[in-house]
Amino acid sequence: MTASSVEQLRKEGNELFKCGDYEGALTAYTQALGLGATPQDQAILHRNRAACHLKLEDYDKAETEASKAIEKDGGDVKALYRRSQALEKLGRLDQAVLDLQRCVSLEPKNKVFQEALRNIGGQIQEKVRYMSSTDAKVEQMFQILLDPQEKGTEKKQKASQNLVVLAREDAGAEKIFRSNGVQLLQRLLDTGEADLMLAALRTLVGICSEHQSRTVATLSVLGTRRVVSILGVENQAVSLAACHLLQVIFDALKEGVKKGFRGKEGAIIVDPARELKILISNLLELLTEVGVSGQGRDNALTLLIKTVPRKSLKDPNNSLTLWVIDQGLKKILEVGGSVQDPPGELMVTANSRMSASVLLSKLFDDLKCDAERENFHRLCENYIKSWFEGQGLAGKLRAIQTVSCLLQGPCEAGNRALELSGVMESVIALCASEQEEEQLVAVEALIHAAGKAKRASFITAHGVSLLKDLYKRSEKDSIRIRALVGLCKLGSAGGTDFSMKQFAEGSTLKLAKQCRKWLCNDQIDAGTRRWAVEGLAYLTFDADVKEEFVEDEAALKALFQLSRSEERSVLFAVASALVNCTNSYDYEEPDPKMVELAKYAKQHVPEQHPKDKAGFVRARVKKLLAAGVVSAMTCMVKTESPVLTNSCRELLSRVFLALVDDVEDRGTVVAQGGGKALLPLALEGTDVGQTKAAQALAKLTITSNPEMTFPGERIYEVVRPLVSLLHLNCSGLQNFEALMALTNLAGISERLRQKILKEKAVPMIEGYMFEEHEMIRRAATECMCNLAMSKEVQDLFEAKGNDRLKLLVLYSGEDDELLRRAAAGGLAMLTSMRPSLCSRIPQVTTHWLEILQALLLSSNQELQHRGAVVALNMVEASKDIASSLMESEVLEILSVLAKAKESPVTRAAAACLAKAVEYGLIKPNQDGE
Repeated sequence: MTASSVEQLRKEGNELFKCGDYEGALTAYTQALGLGATPQDQAILHRNRAACHLKLEDYDKAETEASKAIEKDGGDVKALYRRSQALEKLGRLDQAVLDLQRCVSLEPKNKVFQEALRNIGGQIQEKVRYMSSTDAKVEQMFQILLDPQEKGTEKKQKASQNLVVLAREDAGAEKIFRSNGVQLLQRLLDTGEADLMLAALRTLVGICSEHQSRTVATLSVLGTRRVVSILGVENQAVSLAACHLLQVIFDALKEGVKKGFRGKEGAIIVDPARELKILISNLLELLTEVGVSGQGRDNALTLLIKTVPRKSLKDPNNSLTLWVIDQGLKKILEVGGSVQDPPGELMVTANSRMSASVLLSKLFDDLKCDAERENFHRLCENYIKSWFEGQGLAGKLRAIQTVSCLLQGPCEAGNRALELSGVMESVIALCASEQEEEQLVAVEALIHAAGKAKRASFITAHGVSLLKDLYKRSEKDSIRIRALVGLCKLGSAGGTDFSMKQFAEGSTLKLAKQCRKWLCNDQIDAGTRRWAVEGLAYLTFDADVKEEFVEDEAALKALFQLSRSEERSVLFAVASALVNCTNSYDYEEPDPKMVELAKYAKQHVPEQHPKDKAGFVRARVKKLLAAGVVSAMTCMVKTESPVLTNSCRELLSRVFLALVDDVEDRGTVVAQGGGKALLPLALEGTDVGQTKAAQALAKLTITSNPEMTFPGERIYEVVRPLVSLLHLNCSGLQNFEALMALTNLAGISERLRQKILKEKAVPMIEGYMFEEHEMIRRAATECMCNLAMSKEVQDLFEAKGNDRLKLLVLYSGEDDELLRRAAAGGLAMLTSMRPSLCSRIPQVTTHWLEILQALLLSSNQELQHRGAVVALNMVEASKDIASSLMESEVLEILSVLAKAKESPVTRAAAACLAKAVEYGLIKPNQDGE
């Protein structure tokens, strides 16, 4: 009984494999292995699993499965051949050739094995030639770089560039590595010369990239501490290059070898978790080291943000996050509590505290249960108390600064810290201090504390008068602007609800005017002007403020310039203001019945501002486009900073979607680089943000030439975001626009069609062909029509036991003319490519003849042409089908069409009749017609 089940599952897997369902086949083979198969059956199942993994391009697993098959049966020639294919793809040619030689010895007359052995032999010879030719070059490059006589020469610069270029190729990187390259690169790093250090770091990136064994060997030579310490140098370019190298090292340790030479079976075996912890431990130490540059500290925070939290909450293991919280939370809080001006013990930049806030937020979000969160709160509160109690005024300032950092990050932890005894009272008291530094810290804490409703009400009662007093009486712009932002934040507590304004009529407009004035004053430093943008981000909830803001060209120009500056922490505020101006936040029209019910129950009913109606929003969008908003947003998307959080990405995606809503504006968005900027937004960020960006991409792809909008390889990156819009959790409009966009792409090239197939879009497109909504059904059919040019889709229609062909035939007879055109086009394409389908058309429905006649008699020439092509394909496919057509009214219809004015329809009709004459089914009349 077990043997029977194993055989049945193996056959089922074979059928699924033939149909292209490799994952399904893999599942069937796995189930069969679990049923106690015999050693011979196990060998067959493992080699079949290897074939599946080869098709799925998972070459490591393909090698493993083939090896298991060979263990069971050393003479399994298919398993040997499949392992050789996997090894070739992994770059391990020396091992692949051994397997192929064994295949040839087992089957000497097999031409496939002989050809594969010749090909791989050629590859090995080419690499040997390449290696020998680069041997001398590598040695020469290092001689020039390490020669003290060549200092600053053009020769030295060229050698460093050549070394970096060589390391980008796997073979070149391996050559450098095997030529004692890491030790020589260490000598370049030890010179302390910026140019040589950059060359060394960039070469090391090539050596370590996606190669675990070389990475571990590099770390053992250089020392983890030495590599991390380079982050802290004053030279920004060198610090960034070290940051890039460490990111590559992290990736290599996490992902293992994906490509490149691993040598014989003796690849270095390491515990990646241990190596990662050593690296992260060094980064945490760097955070609080005196003498480390502010830029270096920011880069360390960036690496921790990218590396520590889980990439997906589906991954159950958050042990790295818990370890970092236990080992390094105090160090992160120390950076978050440091001040830039005047410089304290730790050098920080304007972006350091925001980076620390982002890291704290990521760590907190990565926690899984209340106990873990409670431990986080306890550690934060203990740290704040240690500074607040018994450390004098300086300690209180440090504690309040740390609370501000938490409020900008994990605000739940920040709110709990505010509730500690004496903290809020100290904030209020220090706002009245005569010292600017103390006021700045206190006012900023007050602003961040006003973010939550319960805090806002407390501050409205106790702090508004204080903020107003600071705004009116302070002589320092840095204090006045922050006080103004506090007032803006409190004034916008009602959000977009027109009926919930906190301040008197006209107050928000006055506040906004002052914010714009400060924003446009380029005599004020960027760090202070950022607060003016923060104020506008809150005030632009008010439609009157939006209208005045988009009319102020100088303010918009200043806003966009500031978004491109080194002041990265302004990005979220800029994006928030743009979301408000374009009304791209989520808004649902309230149900009139529910409104009446709420009024009857004397409940509050939100009201929309009259200037937030569609016409006003469209006008604001056009003004923003004219001011250059797309160029500014494109620069924001390119930002390599933790400040560009997923939430910030989502805001930018929302704005882009609003900008491309009007067809007339899409050309402007594309011309200013909007298409390029949308791709990363659609591939990374929150689910909502990715969906919004994907929808914007769909709109651009529908109405513009995709090859112009996404030039080069970029066009292939558009497919995945578009396919993501086909999922059932997306709206009908998003489904429709994705189908339309994919239709355009599918009509461009076979490579694009293959990309769509690889993203597993076909089953979803087929599902939408049954959709009740006629526009979605039609779009899906049009998309399938274009995809039918691919062999794989034709195979699906030709496979037995499915109704795909029947659906196209029936749709060709529907009332919806556009649906008929799409279905008939697909039918014409398929019957032309696969003549065997012609004989199945009469079998799928008894109405096939009526449908064909209706197409031929259509007043729409396009439909008529498609019907004539289908008829021609059927006539050419078989004499029997031609006979059934000539015995029906189709003969008369074709005769009439053939006599009409010269056109594609008349030519197709005449060809049908000529073929029927050739078969002897009809005869020409006396006139030869």
